[in-house]
Amino acid sequence: MNTKRLLLNLTLMLLTLTGVKAQTPIYLDDTKPIEERVKDALSRMTTEEKVAMCHAQSKFSSAGVPRLGIPEIKMSDGPHGVRAEVNWNDWGYAGWTNDSCTAFPALTCLAATWNPEMSMLYGKAIGEEARYREKNILLGPGLNIYRTPLNGRNFEYMGEDPYLASVMVVPYVKGLQSNGVAACVKHYALNNQEVCRGWIDVNVSDRALREIYLPAFKAAAVEGGAWSFMGSYNKFRGEHACNNKILLRDILKDEWQWDGVVVTDWGGCHDTYKSAMNGLDIEMGTYTNGLTSETKFTYDDYYLGNMYLQQLKEGKIPMSVLDEQASRILRLIFRTAMNRQKPFGRFTCQEHYDVCRQIAGEGIVLLKNDNNTLPIDASKYNKILVVGENGIKNLTAGGGSSELKVKREVSPLQGLKALYGSKIDYAQGYKSGRFIYGREDVVPQDVQERLHDEAMQKAKDADLIIFVGGLNKNFHQDCEDSDRTTYGLPFGQDKLISDIVAMKKQVVLVLISGNAVEMPWVKQVPAILQAWYLGSESGNAIADVLSGKVNPSGKLPFTFPVKLEDNAAHHFGKISYPGDSIRQEYLEDILVGYRWHDTKKIVPQFAFGHGLSYTTFKYGKPTLSAKTMTANSFITVCIPVTNTGNCDGKEVVQLYIGDDQCSVVRPQKELKHFEKVALKQGETKTVTFTITPEDLQFYDNGWKTEQGRFTIYVGSSSRDIRGKETFVLN
Repeated sequence: MNTKRLLLNLTLMLLTLTGVKAQTPIYLDDTKPIEERVKDALSRMTTEEKVAMCHAQSKFSSAGVPRLGIPEIKMSDGPHGVRAEVNWNDWGYAGWTNDSCTAFPALTCLAATWNPEMSMLYGKAIGEEARYREKNILLGPGLNIYRTPLNGRNFEYMGEDPYLASVMVVPYVKGLQSNGVAACVKHYALNNQEVCRGWIDVNVSDRALREIYLPAFKAAAVEGGAWSFMGSYNKFRGEHACNNKILLRDILKDEWQWDGVVVTDWGGCHDTYKSAMNGLDIEMGTYTNGLTSETKFTYDDYYLGNMYLQQLKEGKIPMSVLDEQASRILRLIFRTAMNRQKPFGRFTCQEHYDVCRQIAGEGIVLLKNDNNTLPIDASKYNKILVVGENGIKNLTAGGGSSELKVKREVSPLQGLKALYGSKIDYAQGYKSGRFIYGREDVVPQDVQERLHDEAMQKAKDADLIIFVGGLNKNFHQDCEDSDRTTYGLPFGQDKLISDIVAMKKQVVLVLISGNAVEMPWVKQVPAILQAWYLGSESGNAIADVLSGKVNPSGKLPFTFPVKLEDNAAHHFGKISYPGDSIRQEYLEDILVGYRWHDTKKIVPQFAFGHGLSYTTFKYGKPTLSAKTMTANSFITVCIPVTNTGNCDGKEVVQLYIGDDQCSVVRPQKELKHFEKVALKQGETKTVTFTITPEDLQFYDNGWKTEQGRFTIYVGSSSRDIRGKETFVLN
């Protein structure tokens, strides 16, 4: 039991024993409805106590009400693991010996499973770890749309499609919060790049906002019931997101009728009056850069501290605004810190490692597999050479606020050695610089050349070469507060890969990244895996897929363009990305990712939804329950799918819809439904989808549907369409 609560209960008992009449406050009685408890607690609080709850009291906590036995709110970074303990009043790590967590796969990998069951497992497991560490809020999951492959934080998000992200986020939130730990869904909204993130003013149409950038946030709030949101750093139409009336008040709280708490990103608050009036609840990290540096201000000097208290007393801000904030914060505390029904949690247990390995195995995407190079038949090879720094590098460290201190991390080299033993040799091949926040030391060219030559020398004697490369979480790669500067692979990897494949050896490439990369060597490499950042069980999961122990079933949650200019955000020049350092225009509007490629007929390197298997699947002809739909009806679509290969596998059946006759520009097709189906060798299952009028809507000063003809596309990716049908909406 919480120490403060125990002391309060003892005090009440002593008062009773001494004959003093004492009544237990309703807010302590968790048999009462939460709203009664909120009103009871609010009635007992002073204005000063309410204001104190609205801003930080340390780097990762906000105040409770000690006088009333109401505990503080404790927060931790996420969303891939519970961050190591940070000092109370500075950014240094506290040096604990019992805060080494489980590293779960990055959210790009979770999205690539296309499996909501994996999302529920993920949320529940990470929630158990946060609960064990006595955290009340886990700062995640991230839901910003993948707009450009240069965004340094794309690895923290769930891809380019709002429907996929919406389906995948809801189970995560529910699983996490089943532990009495609040999800803090971030970064709301339009934080789609790290360049100039603190002030860039994003101009995007209402239509793109509603169709692309908000649906996943709405799903998290309305369907998932997320208990908190984090405001983003950037501006939207001239106002910072953390004090933006349109985003916080008009949409999130009023339109969606959401009852949770809005927390700033660290250092994201900029104005007392606007923040309070427009819907901000808790201010964190002000007068810092959100990561390392800070200025000498007390927490009472925050915008929602003494300045807020003064404006309340002067009548500039109504007391009703403060009461609403305090009520929301109390509601959160009763759901988390004062929730006596929550489980105890678990930390770095075998079950969590099993969850990591399962999700990683389902999320790895087989991009290419010419001549059935994979799975690896160990009997064919005497010497297997692993090349690449990512084969040994700690990839749970770095990346900004999502960095983790892990109890264990199995590297790809370790996973392959455990499987193939003495057949495995290793060459580093290239070297990344030592990462220091804000910069990266450049490795001397002679060092890179030496490592390159050593790898080439060892490759001469190898029967199979497994190149484990890609990006890492250093500055200007997959890292917070910096975007990538080039689309190609860093550290001379492109040349090294090209030189290796020129030797005419059998080559498998394992790409570890949270982003698409340029692939000038793609036609020469017979087999390519997209392996993401897989966390604690990275090496074991990669070995599982390479060996065939796990049949790959992941699908890409975003498009791989051939060249950077093929991406919609980059097509329109600097004003579209990264902006002119003050503002930017989302000129591609709703045509993000595959919507752009398919509509403009730009062939991608690898399409959204793409992912191969070690078996094959045959799709039957889709059949519709009707050829006409009305505003009050629906249509079912049935697709038989057969595993026609030589092993069991899983396939993601994807249903897209195109509006063939519309008064506004629409994408050629949009993902509206999907299902991951497990099929044994030779087995057939029928996948059924239900199409409703809501699936046909677009936004134009409100959600609308227009009558006319629509095309259904059923396929294995956005470009691998296996069947089409049409129907008419009257």
